[in-house]
Amino acid sequence: MDQEEALSRHLKVLPRWVALYYSEPIELVSGNGCRVVDSKGVEYLDFFGGILTTMTGHRVPEVVDAINEQAARMIHSSTLYLISPMIELAEEIANLSGIRDAKVFFTTSGTEANDTALLLATCFRGSNNALAVRGSYHGRSLVSMSVTGNSSYSPSSFYPLNVNFILGGSRLHGPLAGLTDEQYRERGVEDLRDLISNGIGPNVAALIAEPIQGVGGFNVAPDGYFGAIKEVLDEHGILFISDEVQTGWGRTGEHFWGYQAHGLVPDMITFAKGIGNGMALAGVISRPDIVDSFKGSSISTFGGSPLATAAGLANLRYLLSHDLQGNALRTGSYMMSRLRSELSGSGIVGDVRGKGLMIGIEIVDRSSRASSQVITNLIMEEARALGLLIGRGGAEGNVLRIAPPMSLTFAEAEEGSSSLIAAINAVEGRS
Repeated sequence: MDQEEALSRHLKVLPRWVALYYSEPIELVSGNGCRVVDSKGVEYLDFFGGILTTMTGHRVPEVVDAINEQAARMIHSSTLYLISPMIELAEEIANLSGIRDAKVFFTTSGTEANDTALLLATCFRGSNNALAVRGSYHGRSLVSMSVTGNSSYSPSSFYPLNVNFILGGSRLHGPLAGLTDEQYRERGVEDLRDLISNGIGPNVAALIAEPIQGVGGFNVAPDGYFGAIKEVLDEHGILFISDEVQTGWGRTGEHFWGYQAHGLVPDMITFAKGIGNGMALAGVISRPDIVDSFKGSSISTFGGSPLATAAGLANLRYLLSHDLQGNALRTGSYMMSRLRSELSGSGIVGDVRGKGLMIGIEIVDRSSRASSQVITNLIMEEARALGLLIGRGGAEGNVLRIAPPMSLTFAEAEEGSSSLIAAINAVEGRS
């Protein structure tokens, strides 16, 4: 069906809260590397990768071959049976995690992974009290929405966890705005100590935190911040869950996991998105005493399926053998430097931030300097017209999110940066 028919039928049968980008939504029907093509045959440079999911690129032969070979043998069995690719992938992920003697449980989404981590934490600690970070996003289930510090993504008030939110979100707005790195760390630790001693008490299951906030607009806490926070948690036995759904697998360039910038080893890590390169694959990496504290019996019907884990194993090996972490650092550093330099005089750019191939551009009104989702949307439309697809995030929907596949070439980084700068300048010229 053509795009117009697809949109009409979509609106009739899908919920209105299933968001679509662009005034004229598009359907992507094919891709190769960092390029995608829509149903009208228009080609785009993909700088959002299915929301940071197409990690190694579209139609990577090694991953496609692994999927085809496994599908020809068996697609599904469930965890009631041994699954060799699941075991092999778990071994490799556990070895990469930094957690001693780690165990891995596979799920189908980041939401389910975060739910599982919180379930394990509450069982281990015997508490339904939890901590999260302001401006955070952890999924769309009732449990994961309870630890989501972004009101746009947590519309209910009937949550199973008692959650308090610590400081650690935007550096442009709120209590941490304008602080130096050291002041930021000190203020966060002071606030957490006060929250525990004069508020919730020490009977808390866990803190769940994104090393870099994803949906929140790629907010980056100073290196070492969560390490300082974890020192306080450790005093009370409170667990630290690192949500690496968007920061994992070397995307930040500097480190394989986002938590490594903070000088800590988490008690649990959640992962999803990029590991499956489009297949539904996610999970939890945990200390063995925590994961084995769960007293019930359980299975996963789809988590760790033969098809998904065969794809994940091939994808991870491709990423490691091609040093895509190093590539993310090199191409991301180039883009960050160029964007900051060429947009430094823009009246509608409030900030350019991020690490590696995880870059956020905060858009503001030129006169008031207030967050502007309207201008952000206009830039996205202009970028699309120039053949570039980017994402959007932030508490007020005013942050451009740039996160291409980690196989991005320098030529593609140059092309995408040029198109993005041109789109911002064009919109500013009309505003």
